Amino acid sequence: MPVPVAVLGAGSFGTCLAMLCGRENDVALWARDPATADAINRERRNPRYLTQVVLPERVTATADLAEALRERELVICAVPSQGLRELLERARLHLHPGAILVSTIKGIEPETGFTMHRVMQDVLDPGHHPRIVVLSGPSFAKEVAERKPTMVTLASAEEAFAISVQATLSCSWFRCYSHTDVVGVELGGALKNVIALAVGTCDGLGLGLNARAALMTRGLAEITRLGVAMGAKAITFQGLSGMGDLVLTCTGDLSRNRRVGIELGRGRALSEILDGMSEVAEGVRTTRAAVALARRMGVEMPIAEIVNEVLDERLEVARVAERLMTRQLRGEHD
Repeated sequence: MPVPVAVLGAGSFGTCLAMLCGRENDVALWARDPATADAINRERRNPRYLTQVVLPERVTATADLAEALRERELVICAVPSQGLRELLERARLHLHPGAILVSTIKGIEPETGFTMHRVMQDVLDPGHHPRIVVLSGPSFAKEVAERKPTMVTLASAEEAFAISVQATLSCSWFRCYSHTDVVGVELGGALKNVIALAVGTCDGLGLGLNARAALMTRGLAEITRLGVAMGAKAITFQGLSGMGDLVLTCTGDLSRNRRVGIELGRGRALSEILDGMSEVAEGVRTTRAAVALARRMGVEMPIAEIVNEVLDERLEVARVAERLMTRQLRGEHD
């Protein structure tokens, strides 16, 4: 049965999800820029992101948040992490009481150490809390839009809501699995961007495939340590939202975070790299938040610490390998 959907955010992922949902459902696509909304309605294409994608007629764009949320039973949040809290403050008065909310955002709020579902809980009325669902997994927006086979995880503390979203989003080329480990699924999606920065930096330095494989493996160990300390299940990080997303983001040419790392490894300044990007590389913000969170939890994350030092220009990029390779020797699972 069709479900009225709102997609908040007209970037790449918001656009591809509007296209996905708009095959069988009425979709309101909220864009911050009125000119973007007008162009989408007129041309049936997003003028800035995924410009080759033709949006279904059932997708209507608007810059009016209240209009976008009116009577919408499924609300998908696809904005950069730094914009979520402000958006929810504006949206909370317009949400349908029974709406299910989905976060596709992979980040950690630096000021609080909150993952995105915790930010949503912090802002929204308690009645909405059980209805929060997290979407994560290996899913480049461009490939989703091109209808290439993609698998993701939907996590909710009350699995029935994840299953409901699963039924709406799943199709022959976009498969969703349900899960209940919200913390694990969110942390896997957020922290893999930090490791992708490290892997990209080593690729930019030309350190080889051995180094790439080692960083990904040890990076997953770091992610798992922090996740377990925060109440997640270790096995979650072996799934789509953990290892799956890590592999994609660390090796895929469409990865923004890997691209930032590569340019850092080649000697470019972070500010120059970010100024040349049209979309947000969440790993930059997440690294600083993750390091602070790990210290607070008493969890060792040496790769994240070194990436943070590089981003803050406290460590020369050329010394990254030396710092990692000369750490105190220990057992692999210590």
